[in-house]
Amino acid sequence: MVSFPNLSRIPNKQEMKWGKQFAVRRSHSFTTLSKAVRMSPRLFPRGCLSLHPILRPLRLQRRTLIAAPSPNDGPLLTRRSDRALPEIPSSRKLWLKTLPIFLSIITLSTLAIFNYQKASSSIVNATLYALRTSEAGKRELGEQVYFRDKFPWIWGEMNQLHGRIDISFGVKGTKGRGVMRFKSVRKTRMGFFETQEWSLEMEDGRKLQLLDETGDDPFKHTALQAQS
Repeated sequence: MVSFPNLSRIPNKQEMKWGKQFAVRRSHSFTTLSKAVRMSPRLFPRGCLSLHPILRPLRLQRRTLIAAPSPNDGPLLTRRSDRALPEIPSSRKLWLKTLPIFLSIITLSTLAIFNYQKASSSIVNATLYALRTSEAGKRELGEQVYFRDKFPWIWGEMNQLHGRIDISFGVKGTKGRGVMRFKSVRKTRMGFFETQEWSLEMEDGRKLQLLDETGDDPFKHTALQAQS
């Protein structure tokens, strides 16, 4: 392998002639020769580009950039290719701040969807109808029995597939308000639902057992007896 002579002295005519022949033979442009210099550090040691007159034009020129404008500099009236790009603020802190808000919104939306599904189910409609037609419900609540709140919230479990229903929600009428609780279970897979509790707790603390008032299960032959 041919190597450069000592670069600490000025090259003679023979060395300059060899450098020209090498440049012409390897490439007809400085671009290709510059690539060869970068890819061959042993053949072209550090410092040869600045000392050798033939390779001196191949030195990589550092580009000077103008500082990026600050937020208070005003509008840019000219476009310059040598202007540095502004620093992009890190979005990690913003992401960490907004993550709890995002999770809260997702959680509340999920709970609202399941609550709406409960409120519009046939079980809730059947218990409301039975409360309107019961003598105790009319005596304590009056007429026009409906949900107490504008956006009713159904508390408890409603699992018809596994035969477990235990819900409670606020109701109101023309005379008073209260909380109705309904509990029904299905003991066998192909059996019917059996009402265990149907009560009405008034605002003054009194609790009325509506199932005892009727003496019979008012939810027989209704949608509660759907088989799995």
